Amino acid sequence: MTEQISIARPADRPRIVRSLVAAFPQDPVLRFLFPDPEAYPAQAAAFFGYLFDKRVRKETIWTIGGGASVAIWEPPSGGDTPAGEIDLPSGALARMKEYDEAVHAALPDGPFWYLGVLGTDPASAGRRWGRAVMAAGLRRAAEDGLPAVLETSRPASVDLYRRAGWRVLREFSTPLPTWVLTR
Repeated sequence: MTEQISIARPADRPRIVRSLVAAFPQDPVLRFLFPDPEAYPAQAAAFFGYLFDKRVRKETIWTIGGGASVAIWEPPSGGDTPAGEIDLPSGALARMKEYDEAVHAALPDGPFWYLGVLGTDPASAGRRWGRAVMAAGLRRAAEDGLPAVLETSRPASVDLYRRAGWRVLREFSTPLPTWVLTR
């Protein structure tokens, strides 16, 4: 791997958001949040931009390939950084709230590092960059002596994460089947 992992800066936002929009058009969570395929690009861009803005100043977004692959982590300190308003229709906001509440109810007690988003632009797939940016956050969690946690609604991703050393901690079925994993 000749590319270097870096911590995302505000100027990286456009490329990272484009990569994540391209990475998730068939993801069950994104399909649940933004079911209209015509509206998906704009709504997903607003969503990923919002997540980026909440975390970029915490320096917990690792990227590679100029933003082609990205891991957005939430540190254990919690207390989201304000990101401003998210420009989405009320139905999408209600679905986001429903999913967020279900995830938070399934998360473990105590401090942990949370991998909120891990995605790679399909044009850069197959380079193992996703594993590389995920590993940067895992190293940080290990340095802090804390577990890492993530959630996924893709059964194939559960298997992928298991092969990377994660284990299923919990699962829930509403509003959609989701697995919470830890490492």
